[in-house]
This record gives sequence, structure tokens and C-alpha cells, in this order.
Amino acid sequence: MTCPNDLRVALKEWAVVCAALASGRQIILLRKGGIYESAGEFEIEHRQFLLFPTYLHQNAAMLKDDEKTKLTVMTAEPAKIEISLAAEITDIIPMSDRAAMDALNDEHIWSAGLIDVRFNYRPENPLYLLLVRAYRLARPVMIDNLPAYAGCKSWVPLDRAIATKDAVPALNDADYARRRAIVKKGS
Repeated sequence: MTCPNDLRVALKEWAVVCAALASGRQIILLRKGGIYESAGEFEIEHRQFLLFPTYLHQNAAMLKDDEKTKLTVMTAEPAKIEISLAAEITDIIPMSDRAAMDALNDEHIWSAGLIDVRFNYRPENPLYLLLVRAYRLARPVMIDNLPAYAGCKSWVPLDRAIATKDAVPALNDADYARRRAIVKKGS
């Protein structure tokens, strides 16, 4: 991806997962559906976006033991959000088989319990594995966490564009290609 000069749409994701993407620990996201999205299902509206870290619904029980210490527990979403990552979806893979997801255990920070929840939620709908290339912004931006950003929705149109031109990949090209190949082979 060549980062555009700026982006103004963000994908909401747990802050601990955003940190895993930023460090290169993880290159995948799981999506199935959202309460407020059209037809109640997650849609890939944007292939390039910012990551909007969320805190309220993070759950230590849904993380592997060695990842729990990285969790920031809050009782409410903060008044300000730091936007520090841009991302691009490189691949979308339907995951109909739990065994395929289990084969990718080393590629993510989630516990088996979270994987169960994702597979069991609306079992008639496929679970999608999104391969995501993360880019750290040269200058993270603090934004007000506006009421328009609240709620159970995946995509957040921001009230202003955020510069992404000088963002740096979390993983270099060779490392991302290697990890992408591992995930695609395992899925």
C-alpha cells in the first residue's frame, strides 16, 4: 500500500489488538457482523482506513495469557482517542472451519474462547479473516471521542482527515509477505 495523503474513516477495534497490529505481532482481524451495519452484517466498505482503538468491551478472558498484561482496562471509552495506525486489507478469507483457525493459533493474540464466540455468533454467516497490513503514523493524532463515534458499529467516519502520507509499515515487505503466506496456507 502506498498510504494516501490522508484518511477520514476508521475501523473500531480493541486497543490491545491495535497494539498487536502496530508491533507486527498480528496481521489478522476477524469479522462477522455488527449490530448497526446494513443487513446486520459486517461489510468491507473501505480497504484502507485508520484504526480507532476501543477500550470498553476489551475482555482479558478473550486474550491469550501472555497478552493479558498488555490490556488497558477502562469502565468507559476515553474522551480523547489517539489515532496512530493506518491499515490496508490485503486479503479477505472466509473461515468456515474451526480447525483452519486453530492452525493459525500462533498468528494472533485471542484465546480459544474468543474464537468460539466468533464462530458461534450467527453461525449461518461465515467468519471472515481479514489480512491487514498496518502502518504507524509519523505523527499520531489525538481526536475528541465524539458521540457520533459511539455505539456498536465497525466503521467511523471521522470529522476530519488525518495525515497518513509518511506512515511506516509495522512489518517490512518481506516479513509481511512471509506472514501473509503462513496465514493463507493455514486458512
